[in-house]
Amino acid sequence: MPSFHSQPTLSSAAVTLVPLQPTDFDELYAVAADPLIWEQHPNKDRWQRAVFTNFFAGALQSGGAFKVVNNATGAILGSTRLYEYNADENSILIGYTFYGRQSWGKGINLTVKGLLLDYVFQFVDAVRFHIGASNARSQTAIQRLGATKVDEQEVAYYGEASNLNFVFEINKQTWASQTT
Repeated sequence: MPSFHSQPTLSSAAVTLVPLQPTDFDELYAVAADPLIWEQHPNKDRWQRAVFTNFFAGALQSGGAFKVVNNATGAILGSTRLYEYNADENSILIGYTFYGRQSWGKGINLTVKGLLLDYVFQFVDAVRFHIGASNARSQTAIQRLGATKVDEQEVAYYGEASNLNFVFEINKQTWASQTT
């Protein structure tokens, strides 16, 4: 069995998840600078450079953040992250995901989450997702993957105020039944 790594490079035909590096800031911020990306998010001002700078610093500090790269063009489409591995519960979280609007409705999120789920389910039995209570778009997207709401939590992001998040979960068996 392979050993778990929080930032593997993962690829599909369409996208590659590459560990986020400090040099990715400008290109990723160019994607994140659109206020409409954050309109349903608890931190609606993340499109502002100073606020995004804090988000990016937290992403780097997490040791589990990725840039999502379009294989055809090499452009960064967005970002996602693995975090809070819990050995006692045999679980991990996937989140802090965003994409530029040009990627919406094109199956990018499904592809990215599929890559991550296929990878982490080699090591854990459950994956959780924190999704802002008002973020209906992301809640719908995660339910399409087979995740169900299991809890509500106040979540404080790196240097930001806490906000109500819904906790969704998908287990290894549910994921396997959908992908076989």
